[in-house]
Amino acid sequence: MNYLGSKRRLSGFIYNVISHSIKQKLIDCSFCDLFAGTGIVGNYFHDKVKSIIYNDREYYSFVINSAFFSKVSEEKYRAMLTELNQLDGREGFIFNQYSECGTAGRLYFSSENGQKIDAIRMDIERRFESFEIDQDFYILLLATLLKAVDKVANTASVYCAYLKILKITANRNLQLLPLKRTSLSHPDYQIFNEDSNELITQVKGDILYLDPPYNGREYGSYYHLLNTIALYDIDFEPRGKAGLRSYNTSKFCLRSEVENVMFDLLQKCDFQHIFLSYNNEGFLSHPIITKMMNGLGTYRCSTIEYKRFQSKQAMGTVRTVEYLHHLIKH
Repeated sequence: MNYLGSKRRLSGFIYNVISHSIKQKLIDCSFCDLFAGTGIVGNYFHDKVKSIIYNDREYYSFVINSAFFSKVSEEKYRAMLTELNQLDGREGFIFNQYSECGTAGRLYFSSENGQKIDAIRMDIERRFESFEIDQDFYILLLATLLKAVDKVANTASVYCAYLKILKITANRNLQLLPLKRTSLSHPDYQIFNEDSNELITQVKGDILYLDPPYNGREYGSYYHLLNTIALYDIDFEPRGKAGLRSYNTSKFCLRSEVENVMFDLLQKCDFQHIFLSYNNEGFLSHPIITKMMNGLGTYRCSTIEYKRFQSKQAMGTVRTVEYLHHLIKH
């Protein structure tokens, strides 16, 4: 799944720094990913630590991360996907508001895929409300649909805008495919859908990993359509050309608020080791973070430089420095 700020390419770097920076064995440590996104870092660490916590304020993230630990049998899962893939399309909310030939004139999906999304989403809800499937199966099917939707979306990776013409992948038929899930038989995990600065007072442990937004890009806006499909709360009126839903603004995305909200988080957290991913293009400068962490304990920093792809209009590729700040709290 294409995701803004994904740490897929940096997971190995993050693991090496963390594993060599603490005295304990990782397998004896608890790990918390407070801004989990699509679970790239959490999934990388989940079988290497004693216990793990995932959190993200976006509901689609909660769905995707919960599905990774689903206990639904593979046989039942695959049989259900076969049934859902065979459904005829229906002209519902997603078709009308976000699809080709829909009443709103937006072009996030082809006509066929918009109808298919509605048909599958309605059927998942019907099965859940009639107790044909339980909560675990329900969440797994929602996550499967979200991953399938992302593959046929007519966007440039994010949902704050759609392309004017359907691209090749958007013309492909939506297909539900089985998701990769944990192979651990009894994982020790918790998954939350909370504000980071509120949840931090309710959890504690050994290692806290932070990957907050670096700039003004609001995930509630950039991935609004994934939240809408996951929630299917279709009694709202989509706003503007992009068809946005209401969302809560993150203080980490406000230049005037980010320093205070970051310090509040670091000050309140009850973890021995705090690792913060932040790059050189973020609102908070390296000196500010250094000063902040030095005032709370022992501070170290590791860096890696990598190429970040941009559109041709943004002059191709640029080199970005990723900092992994490490605070050992006193």
